[in-house]
Amino acid sequence: EVQLQASGGGLVQTGGSLRLSCAASGFSFDDYAIGWFRQAPGKEREGFSCISSDDESTVYADSVTGRFTLSSDIAKHTVYLQMDSLKPEDTATYYCAAAYIAYGDPTPCGIEAYQYDYWGHGTQVTVSS
Repeated sequence: EVQLQASGGGLVQTGGSLRLSCAASGFSFDDYAIGWFRQAPGKEREGFSCISSDDESTVYADSVTGRFTLSSDIAKHTVYLQMDSLKPEDTATYYCAAAYIAYGDPTPCGIEAYQYDYWGHGTQVTVSS
Protein backbone atom coordinates (compact mmCIF):
# COMPACT_ATOMS: atom_id res chain seq x y z
CA GLU A 1 0.00 0.00 0.00
CA VAL A 2 1.37 3.40 -1.01
CA GLN A 3 1.61 5.81 1.89
CA LEU A 4 2.90 9.34 2.20
CA GLN A 5 2.81 10.82 5.65
CA ALA A 6 3.55 14.49 6.17
CA SER A 7 4.32 15.57 9.71
CA GLY A 8 6.00 18.31 11.69
CA GLY A 9 3.49 21.11 11.34
CA GLY A 10 2.60 23.42 14.16
CA LEU A 11 2.25 26.99 15.36
CA VAL A 12 5.23 29.30 15.02
CA GLN A 13 5.82 33.03 15.20
CA THR A 14 6.80 35.17 12.23
CA GLY A 15 10.45 34.65 11.49
CA GLY A 16 10.50 31.24 13.07
CA SER A 17 11.32 27.84 11.62
CA LEU A 18 9.74 24.46 11.22
CA ARG A 19 10.90 21.22 9.66
CA LEU A 20 8.35 19.07 7.93
CA SER A 21 8.90 15.44 7.08
CA CYS A 22 7.37 13.29 4.37
CA ALA A 23 7.74 9.58 5.03
CA ALA A 24 7.09 7.37 2.01
CA SER A 25 6.34 3.67 1.77
CA GLY A 26 4.83 1.18 -0.64
CA PHE A 27 6.71 2.26 -3.76
CA SER A 28 10.26 2.45 -5.09
CA PHE A 29 11.42 5.69 -3.54
CA ASP A 30 14.38 6.09 -5.93
CA ASP A 31 12.03 6.22 -8.93
CA TYR A 32 9.98 9.15 -7.69
CA ALA A 33 10.18 12.85 -7.06
CA ILE A 34 8.59 14.22 -3.93
CA GLY A 35 6.73 17.47 -4.25
CA TRP A 36 5.36 19.81 -1.63
CA PHE A 37 2.11 21.66 -1.93
CA ARG A 38 0.13 23.86 0.35
CA GLN A 39 -3.38 25.16 0.53
CA ALA A 40 -4.63 28.05 2.60
CA PRO A 41 -8.33 28.51 3.38
CA GLY A 42 -10.13 30.05 0.42
CA LYS A 43 -7.10 29.73 -1.84
CA GLU A 44 -6.02 27.33 -4.54
CA ARG A 45 -3.48 24.62 -3.86
CA GLU A 46 0.04 25.84 -4.56
CA GLY A 47 2.97 23.67 -5.51
CA PHE A 48 6.14 25.25 -4.26
CA SER A 49 8.98 22.73 -4.13
CA CYS A 50 10.13 19.31 -5.24
CA ILE A 51 13.12 17.01 -5.02
CA SER A 52 14.09 14.19 -7.33
CA SER A 53 15.10 11.15 -5.31
CA ASP A 54 17.57 9.88 -7.90
CA ASP A 55 19.88 12.89 -8.01
CA GLU A 56 18.43 15.07 -5.24
CA SER A 57 17.97 17.98 -7.61
CA THR A 58 15.47 20.51 -6.34
CA VAL A 59 13.05 23.10 -7.64
CA TYR A 60 11.61 25.98 -5.65
CA ALA A 61 8.90 28.49 -6.40
CA ASP A 62 9.79 32.16 -6.04
CA SER A 63 7.55 32.40 -2.98
CA VAL A 64 9.85 30.14 -0.94
CA THR A 65 13.26 30.46 -2.61
CA GLY A 66 15.92 31.33 -0.08
CA ARG A 67 13.70 30.40 2.87
CA PHE A 68 12.77 26.75 2.33
CA THR A 69 15.22 23.90 1.77
CA LEU A 70 14.54 20.33 0.74
CA SER A 71 16.66 17.32 1.58
CA SER A 72 16.15 13.60 1.45
CA ASP A 73 17.24 10.51 3.33
CA ILE A 74 16.96 7.70 0.82
CA ALA A 75 17.64 5.02 3.41
CA LYS A 76 14.68 6.23 5.47
CA HIS A 77 12.51 7.00 2.42
CA THR A 78 11.93 10.41 3.91
CA VAL A 79 12.08 13.93 2.54
CA TYR A 80 12.59 16.91 4.83
CA LEU A 81 11.37 20.44 4.24
CA GLN A 82 13.24 22.98 6.33
CA MET A 83 11.23 26.19 6.50
CA ASP A 84 12.95 29.30 7.81
CA SER A 85 11.96 32.95 8.03
CA LEU A 86 8.34 31.96 8.09
CA LYS A 87 5.70 34.55 7.29
CA PRO A 88 1.98 34.69 8.08
CA GLU A 89 1.28 34.08 4.39
CA ASP A 90 2.95 30.67 4.75
CA THR A 91 0.00 29.57 6.89
CA ALA A 92 -1.63 26.61 5.14
CA THR A 93 -2.10 22.89 5.16
CA TYR A 94 1.02 21.32 3.70
CA TYR A 95 0.97 18.16 1.61
CA CYS A 96 3.61 15.97 0.09
CA ALA A 97 3.10 13.96 -3.07
CA ALA A 98 5.07 11.53 -5.24
CA ALA A 99 5.61 11.65 -9.00
CA TYR A 100 7.16 8.85 -11.05
CA ILE A 101 10.43 9.72 -12.80
CA ALA A 102 11.33 7.73 -15.89
CA TYR A 103 14.85 6.28 -15.72
CA GLY A 104 17.35 8.67 -17.24
CA ASP A 105 14.82 11.47 -17.66
CA PRO A 106 16.76 14.72 -17.21
CA THR A 107 13.63 16.83 -16.82
CA PRO A 108 13.57 18.61 -13.46
CA CYS A 109 10.80 17.63 -11.09
CA GLY A 110 7.71 19.77 -11.37
CA ILE A 111 5.40 21.55 -8.96
CA GLU A 112 2.12 21.11 -10.78
CA ALA A 113 -0.42 18.88 -9.07
CA TYR A 114 -1.29 16.95 -12.23
CA GLN A 115 2.26 15.62 -12.35
CA TYR A 116 1.82 13.68 -9.11
CA ASP A 117 0.57 10.15 -8.68
CA TYR A 118 0.29 9.72 -4.94
CA TRP A 119 -0.74 12.12 -2.22
CA GLY A 120 -0.51 12.12 1.54
CA HIS A 121 -2.60 13.73 4.20
CA GLY A 122 -1.63 17.23 5.13
CA THR A 123 -0.04 18.81 8.15
CA GLN A 124 -1.10 22.24 9.36
CA VAL A 125 1.37 25.10 9.55
CA THR A 126 0.26 28.29 11.24
CA VAL A 127 2.48 31.36 11.39
CA SER A 128 1.35 34.02 13.81
CA SER A 129 2.10 37.69 13.25
